[in-house]
Amino acid sequence: MQNINKLLRLLKVYIFFISFVLFLIIFSTSYLNANNFRVSNIEISSPFELNFKKNLVIDTGFQTSFFNLLSMITTSGDKNKIKKISTKELKAMIDSFIISDERFINNEYFAKLETTFNKKKVLNFLEKKNIFPSIPIKNKVLLLPILVDVETDSINLYNDNIFYQKWNIEIKNYQLLEYLLPSEDLEDLNKLQKASNSIETYDFIDFISKYDLKDYVIVIIYRNKNEVKILSKINFRNSLKVNNQTYLDVSLDAENDFNKILNNLKNIYEDEWKKNNEINTSIKLPLTVSVKSKDYKNIIKLEDAFSNIDLISNFFILNFDNKNTLYRIIYNGSPKTFFNDMNNRNFDLSIENNLWTIK
Repeated sequence: MQNINKLLRLLKVYIFFISFVLFLIIFSTSYLNANNFRVSNIEISSPFELNFKKNLVIDTGFQTSFFNLLSMITTSGDKNKIKKISTKELKAMIDSFIISDERFINNEYFAKLETTFNKKKVLNFLEKKNIFPSIPIKNKVLLLPILVDVETDSINLYNDNIFYQKWNIEIKNYQLLEYLLPSEDLEDLNKLQKASNSIETYDFIDFISKYDLKDYVIVIIYRNKNEVKILSKINFRNSLKVNNQTYLDVSLDAENDFNKILNNLKNIYEDEWKKNNEINTSIKLPLTVSVKSKDYKNIIKLEDAFSNIDLISNFFILNFDNKNTLYRIIYNGSPKTFFNDMNNRNFDLSIENNLWTIK
């Protein structure tokens, strides 16, 4: 009888471990699908001639996709550090790709490409280049462009302001900032015209408070013959930065000159936003997290969080028994930031002897 009870206990333990291992196999692989960067809607094309090679067209699309990704997750200065990348090195970072909307028009091949890059491999590639990427977070901001004509001593806010008219005409799919321009209001224009002599120190709170946006950019453009000076007040996450730019031998009436200035300003604002979301991949903080082994719902929720927190570069199961499962994660930040990340996802954590426990 004693032997039978012992066998039953062993059988229960065996069943538990088999069930638990199957559970982990099913759910612990979910992060593999979440740890990627996806670049979509890349147009590829090539003349359909005798020497047409579809794989070379796709390779060119991979290059475009990768540099679009870099435009999204790195500052313009860091992106310029990477002039080129070999096809072999690039393909090693690709998990999968999809070709769609293939068509032939007038002896030319057209298609759309969607490429899924392995996030860990991309981050490792950038780390070797001493480049810290940013979390690609979209943000909607209020943009108030004020055009000051120095020669006529006039202020243009709407109709006669080329920046107001053309700011949102061309939007790149890799740009993270979405700009809301103010609605035309003559009262606002009159206020600015009266304050023309002190426009740089003017309190724009009346303008900003009309819109339900915390982040804003105020751009004061001084137009004077062949010179353009621009003062930008950039407020992201309650942190105000001031930027000054001077462009010589340019005319806002010349399309090339205007587009150059416009793109440069957008890069400046994108770079400032990215600096707020930078991942310092040189920080590799190992953390151990414990969760109850029978709390299957919490395990699913926990692994989903680990998969989607951008500062977690890797995680795996360190150990488990019938009571607790221990995860080891590699975190690109501080313990305080990790606590905030988890708290924002409604996890109740405690820490003792360097062990983080999910309550």
